[in-house]
Amino acid sequence: MSVRELVVLGTASQVPTRHRNHNGYLLRWDGQGILFDPGEGTQRQMLRAGVSAHDIDRICVTHFHGDHSLGLAGVIQRINLDRVPHPVTAHYPASGQRFFDRLRYATAYRETVEIDERPVADGGPLVTEGPYRLEAHRLSHPVESFGYRLVEPDGRRILPAKLAEHGVRGPDVGRLQRDGALGGVTLDDVSEVRRGQRFAFVMDTRLCDGVHALAEGCDMLVIESTFLDEDAGLAAEHGHLTAGQAGLAAREGGVRHLVLTHFSQRYTDAAEVFERQARQAGFEGEITVAQDLWRIPVPKRV
Repeated sequence: MSVRELVVLGTASQVPTRHRNHNGYLLRWDGQGILFDPGEGTQRQMLRAGVSAHDIDRICVTHFHGDHSLGLAGVIQRINLDRVPHPVTAHYPASGQRFFDRLRYATAYRETVEIDERPVADGGPLVTEGPYRLEAHRLSHPVESFGYRLVEPDGRRILPAKLAEHGVRGPDVGRLQRDGALGGVTLDDVSEVRRGQRFAFVMDTRLCDGVHALAEGCDMLVIESTFLDEDAGLAAEHGHLTAGQAGLAAREGGVRHLVLTHFSQRYTDAAEVFERQARQAGFEGEITVAQDLWRIPVPKRV
């Protein structure tokens, strides 16, 4: 049975708090797992969330600030310690290669697993074949930063009424799906396009073209909202978003489910305020103000 969900490992910005660990997010996408921005303490949070090293097929790092990458050393060593039976691909800004190298080889350990390094030098497609397309888009932050976007190819939805209308039944349905046509009936005659799902991960950034490109048409947008709107000046100075700006990006992109995360330690018990400010920006879809160790399902296909 396919599972598509976001496992939230940490939601804190810059420093952890009593209730929030540094960043870390695992996207379960059917049989694959993509780990985003493993900050310090990610191994511990994986244990608490029931996530194992074997669940990780791909690692995506947006940028090399510590709260988004210091957990890499432990995660990579754990992947090797547990002898994960498949290669793991790592994407990260190419300008931070020296940081990735230092984290990968922070201490001595025995390498047993292939880590396929695929640094991101510019925006564009990273993976074009398989169950999804993975893209990167440049963001606006004091250090080079990229957001990631996963796009599932469009499929077809068979319409039973159309099958009956054209007299297609039994094994012929499978033949028509495989071959695209059968006895003068085409697949277009008995089906409609089933839009593939879209997921985007947007961390430390100001509002920019990359944010809007990543958010466009997403079923789920995971996005930083480090500051509340009254601190918009601080957000702009440090290269971050406010809750209202995150809501605006989601509204303009037609997002279905907005997940707010990466909160400044200056705010405590402010979940309702973050959601309210995102709503005030005009976003009418579903909103989750993330908490550590939550599991958030990707919305079902429409």
